[in-house]
Amino acid sequence: MTLKDNLPKIALGAWAWGNDGTFGNEHNIEDLKPIYDKSMELDLNLWDTAYVYGMGKSEEVLGEFLRTSNREDFVISTKFTPQLAEMFEANEVTSMYENSAKILGVEDIDIFWIHNPVGAPDWTKKLVETAKEHDIKMIGVSNHNLAEIKEANEILKEAGLKLGAVQNHYSLLNRSSEDSGILEYCKENDIIFFSYMVLEQGALSGKYDTKQFKQYSAYVNNMFDPEHKAESEKTQFPKDLQKAYELGERLSGE
Repeated sequence: MTLKDNLPKIALGAWAWGNDGTFGNEHNIEDLKPIYDKSMELDLNLWDTAYVYGMGKSEEVLGEFLRTSNREDFVISTKFTPQLAEMFEANEVTSMYENSAKILGVEDIDIFWIHNPVGAPDWTKKLVETAKEHDIKMIGVSNHNLAEIKEANEILKEAGLKLGAVQNHYSLLNRSSEDSGILEYCKENDIIFFSYMVLEQGALSGKYDTKQFKQYSAYVNNMFDPEHKAESEKTQFPKDLQKAYELGERLSGE
């Protein structure tokens, strides 16, 4: 059975575990371990992270949890982020791969990604060298457009390898991978498509309704009204509601 045949339908993203401020809250081991345990209990055993998430913090926390499980019981996915290449020795892709594997406490990484297309296709060519040295079960690219995905696939094919996965932002509000033909290309070429931000960081979770958005809209407007500014400043709103509101405002203008 191949890795593709053994993947759960849902991957668990550990970006927020990096505590880099992106999601507002600080997460500690005591908060996160029950999430890991429950996920594994439900056979949701595909964990996605990256060194850039908290500069190793996400991988460190996840690695601590992975060490409590048998290696055959989980699938680990992490990434090479081009913007961090200068921190690592050449081959930078191999160096970051080995660094992540060490932090995570594994010998090899199941799914390894080029995090974004900055510097493509040079990093894909270096990833070929990494794949020859290490047992990467699936190679993926993330945040790539259709032309960049095709280019990466051709580079890998020439080396006798295969592009196995694409990971892009995709949701009911962001359907660019559908409109651009990426989903169709992936289907035609037996490439798994991974969606991230499917709930738009809370905007599509069902947690918020139009009443709450109207309240937040009034709060924002009052912040610019001298008569109501002092009262508005006392109001506390969750950071994910703020992000959801801002996202809605941005998308409504597109």
